[in-house]
Amino acid sequence: MDVGLVIRKRLEHLGFEQKDLAAAAEVTESYISQLLTRKKLPPAPDRTDLYEKMGEFLKLSGGKLAKLAELQRREELKKDFEDPPAPMFQEVRALVLRKCAPGRQQEIRAIFEKQPFGELERLVTQKLLDVIKGVAREELKSEKWLRSVARASGRGYKQMRVMVLEFLDTDVFHVSLENCVSFLDPLIDSWDIDLSTFSMNIVLNRRFAPGHSKRLEFVEAESGRPFGDEPGLNAFLKDASLNGDATPEEIEFLKRLRFKGKRPTPLYYYRELQNLRDPLHFRAVESD
Repeated sequence: MDVGLVIRKRLEHLGFEQKDLAAAAEVTESYISQLLTRKKLPPAPDRTDLYEKMGEFLKLSGGKLAKLAELQRREELKKDFEDPPAPMFQEVRALVLRKCAPGRQQEIRAIFEKQPFGELERLVTQKLLDVIKGVAREELKSEKWLRSVARASGRGYKQMRVMVLEFLDTDVFHVSLENCVSFLDPLIDSWDIDLSTFSMNIVLNRRFAPGHSKRLEFVEAESGRPFGDEPGLNAFLKDASLNGDATPEEIEFLKRLRFKGKRPTPLYYYRELQNLRDPLHFRAVESD
């Protein structure tokens, strides 16, 4: 049973229509319709308040819709990994480059063009998305912020809420031009990267973002937390549908991943395992 089927049955039982649910969840009727017909993947439960609003309106027990959504997403994401990722739109790359610090732009452009959808292009774009998502996630419940961003892109409040919900689920392999025009363009003023350390400095638009800049660095450090002592990892290892045929070497790699201020879910480790196995993410070692 999926999210759409449960919602349709509850609407019928309670005598409500899709438009009533859309109003309660503060999204468009079109978005609800696409969820019910599986044209859109349900958003991740930990990134949205949608299931809380819908569950209350439909008089469902706490967390039921969120649990169903997590299972449905897991099955769909497994299918995604069977297909190779497609390169980003040229317009997306152009926008990312336009936001780059002027003194670094030519150098970065040359690398992007030499290695289309290469490591640097994916790294930069993903980090920009991560920062913007952080802002969007914090402000999702702020009607004032949503209306401000909506006005900047010529959209309505409910339409912008839908766009934020969808944006929070995107990644570097699925980012659309609409995502960039609606969020990356207005929220990011500029970015720069140190190619020797890969640390990034991202300057946010003061009008839409509470912080003026973000600095992201890759630092190797020891942690006091024992290797593998992550609830999400333990759940991943117990779920055969997720860990599949993971080798001891792959499990050891996953155990050594470190996180600050966040606790990853079992699904995160599944995706990390697929990334580890994807030859697109690694270069062959050249023999002398």
